[in-house]
Amino acid sequence: MATSGTKTFSLDTAAVMEEAYELAGLEMRTGYDAVTARRSMNIMFSDWANRGVNVWTIAQIPLTMIEGQNNYTLNSYDIDIIDAVIRRTVGTTVTDFQLSSVGRDEYLNIPTKSTKARPTEYFLDRQSTPVLYVWPAPDNSTDIFLSNRIQRIDDINASVNDPDVPSRFIACMVSGLAFYLALKKNPERIAVLKPLYEEDFARAVAGDTGRNSLHLVPRRNY
Repeated sequence: MATSGTKTFSLDTAAVMEEAYELAGLEMRTGYDAVTARRSMNIMFSDWANRGVNVWTIAQIPLTMIEGQNNYTLNSYDIDIIDAVIRRTVGTTVTDFQLSSVGRDEYLNIPTKSTKARPTEYFLDRQSTPVLYVWPAPDNSTDIFLSNRIQRIDDINASVNDPDVPSRFIACMVSGLAFYLALKKNPERIAVLKPLYEEDFARAVAGDTGRNSLHLVPRRNY
C-alpha cells in the first residue's frame, strides 16, 4: 500500500489527555477529569522551564532604550535572557554590540549607575515580572536592546487547544501527563510511568542539542 504522503500528525489537548489516561490505566469520564488533566499539563509545562532551555520558546525581542533610564519591566511570561546585543543605527549602517550578563552582586557594586553611555552590561532580576537593568544607562533613545528570551509555553485553557509543543515532544508530553495523572489517581502505575517519562523527555531534549561539527587541531610546542 502507498504511504499517506503527509507529515502533519499532531494531537490536540483532548487527544493528549485521552492517550495519557489510557497510558495511566485510567478512563476520562467526567468534566472534572478533563479539568484536572489540563491543570496537570500546565504544571508540567512549568516544570519543563526548570529543566533547561526549550528551544521553541526562544523569541528574539527588540526593546527600544530610553535615554538615562537604566531599568525596564519585561513581560511576566519572559523567563530568562540567553544573550543580548545593543543595536545602533547610524545613517544606513546597523551595528550590533555584544552585551555581557552580570549577576546581582556585580550590578549592585557598580558605584554610579546613572552614568550615561552605550550599555555594555545587563542584569536580569528574575522576579514574577522580570526587570532588566542595563549599564551604563543609555545615552540616546534610539538604540535597541535586542535579546533572545526564553518565554513560557502557551497555557492550556481548553481541550480544543493545540499544545504549544513541537512534534518531537509529543511522546514525552503524553507520558509526562500520564505520570502526573497516576500520581493523583493510580499510584500503582507510577513506577512504570516515571522512568518512561524521564526517558522520553531526555530523548526529546537530546534532539535539540546542536549538531555543529567539532574540529580539534593539535598544537605543537617547540
